[in-house]
Amino acid sequence: MEIYEKLEILADAAKYDVSCSSSGSERANTGGLGNATKAGICHSWGDDGRCISLLKILMSNKCAYDCAYCVNRLSNDFPRAEFEPEEIVALTINFYRRNYIEGLFLSSAVTRNPNYTMERLLMVVKRLRTEENFQGYIHLKGIPGADDKLIKEAGLYVDRMSINIELPTTSGLKLLAPQKDRQSILGPMKLIKNQIDQHKFEKRHKELFVPAGQSTQLIVGSTNETDYHIVKLSEALYDKMALKRVYYSAYVPVNNHPDIVPHKVPPLQREHRIYQADWLLRYYGFKADEIVNEAHPNLDMLVDPKCQWALRNMHLFPMEVNQVSFLELLRIPGIGNTSARRIMAARRFGFVSYESLKKMGVVLKRAKYFITCKGQYFGAGDLEPFRLKQILLDKPKQSQMSLSDLYPEAFGIKTPIITTGGDTYGLLT
Repeated sequence: MEIYEKLEILADAAKYDVSCSSSGSERANTGGLGNATKAGICHSWGDDGRCISLLKILMSNKCAYDCAYCVNRLSNDFPRAEFEPEEIVALTINFYRRNYIEGLFLSSAVTRNPNYTMERLLMVVKRLRTEENFQGYIHLKGIPGADDKLIKEAGLYVDRMSINIELPTTSGLKLLAPQKDRQSILGPMKLIKNQIDQHKFEKRHKELFVPAGQSTQLIVGSTNETDYHIVKLSEALYDKMALKRVYYSAYVPVNNHPDIVPHKVPPLQREHRIYQADWLLRYYGFKADEIVNEAHPNLDMLVDPKCQWALRNMHLFPMEVNQVSFLELLRIPGIGNTSARRIMAARRFGFVSYESLKKMGVVLKRAKYFITCKGQYFGAGDLEPFRLKQILLDKPKQSQMSLSDLYPEAFGIKTPIITTGGDTYGLLT
């Protein structure tokens, strides 16, 4: 098979992996080819959302596993291809010199076994760094189940490494990917965290270990887990594994399988809401149990998670923008991190007026219902949460929504709560 045929097949096979981050590295150019520092990557995006500033490919799509959700599963009948390590090295260098790319995102299906696959991935990144003196950005997908020595060595040559956790619960993994187990995924993640901590403690600047940190990816919608499972798991991963990012991928129905939850349309809106909840965890000081809990296990598809939280906690509002703390400002719908910092800075010189809030970036069409400014309230009077939710919705959406869509609980429509059975809480203990 010609190399361009392999490239066409294996680049297309890599599009389902969304965690193609390309920032945060401390690996500066030391006389070689390329630069992986924070300003070294220029992002551009394809029509389908793929980042094309990186050469994003699989080494092979000849998988030994038969995971029900994966397009590369063993039982699928479609064209297979496999790169040799030297072919990937040549492609990366040639594409970089032609200014096609700024770095490499390399993953692979599990060919033969995890150790064999990881060894071949290691050959690529090692040759790029030592033989070609390539100093550009490299993001490598670690292979769950591979030997710790291979993971440790690979971490010395790449800027970011990620181990995909795939599904939120152990039961879901056993159902759809019985050849994988949770420990083979969490073990390497813990190893990478410990190695990063160790290298930072010893200040071994000449031998960086995954300087841009590690990330992971979760598939949303292939099994019956609630948003509570997903957000709670993400919180645990951030706290205990020190991940830079958790990426969420709405399940794309590439396979027909009896154990996969049927969807007429991929749950892209749900993916969007989970990303918003993830943002609240990382930058807004929220805890997972505040965003979703056993009483409210799923995110609202009509309003964003911060509005959803605010509507459940109307007893905390309105807040006086000239008195509350920075963390309290962050909890007000319509006020983001930047606008909250501007408000705090302006308060050092005097009272903040309602008219100045818009100039600071506050979205007043939402915020005005949850704040007072110099003691004055600018909303529409004493509103019930149900009524306020209708106001917060975009007008085009309101016309398409019935009352049962807006208030499912009032109509006796209950969202199923799946018991965790230790899958979420006990996952990382």
